[in-house]
Amino acid sequence: MIRNLLRSFGALTLALVPVLASTPAQAAPAPGAAVVTTLADAVGLVKVVEEKSTGYARSHFKHWNAGALPSDGCDTRDEVLLAEAVKAPTVGAGCKLTGGTWQSYYDGQEVADSGALAVTHTVPLAEAWASGASGWSAARREAYANDQGASASLVVVTARVNRQKAEQDPAEWIPPVPESHCRYVGEWVTAKLRWQLTADNPEMEALKVFAEGPCEDAIVQYTPAS
Repeated sequence: MIRNLLRSFGALTLALVPVLASTPAQAAPAPGAAVVTTLADAVGLVKVVEEKSTGYARSHFKHWNAGALPSDGCDTRDEVLLAEAVKAPTVGAGCKLTGGTWQSYYDGQEVADSGALAVTHTVPLAEAWASGASGWSAARREAYANDQGASASLVVVTARVNRQKAEQDPAEWIPPVPESHCRYVGEWVTAKLRWQLTADNPEMEALKVFAEGPCEDAIVQYTPAS
């Protein structure tokens, strides 16, 4: 229940919220210090650097691991499915999930089969590698790949829409449901700032289109990863 409440709180902070004035751009906070700001200002905190994808392999990011609660017998993927279920599934031996329903916000689909779902990294592993993770330790990459400390990091969506997204950034792909765009861009920027990842020029320009346009009133909250 605590895990569900934490993820729900994180999602709410990415909702569209009217603001009276923009928050000034801030310096990067210390790990553990939460920052609440407008999407426009948050985008301005992401450093622009040319991406380098040389040497990427999914195996560089160990996942799924034993999860946030190793004693529950569920791995990270199953824990996220349990946390994001609209109707809780039954948990059997070996964390086998039966029943339950989920809402895939990327494409607006309600799904009652966990096998038709994917737990996706908001910022895909290949994108993370190209924008800074290539220089991380194996332990930090594992932490990134299994991050349940922020609701924006891992999201339950349909396997079909996840295949469409693949390893693309917002300059190349945006969810097909227009109502999801501001949440998606907010979560993308949140994940980038949480893990101090950079953006390339086309990506940054795409983010600005939303941050300075239809999503200008969005509020994001992020806490830098340790």
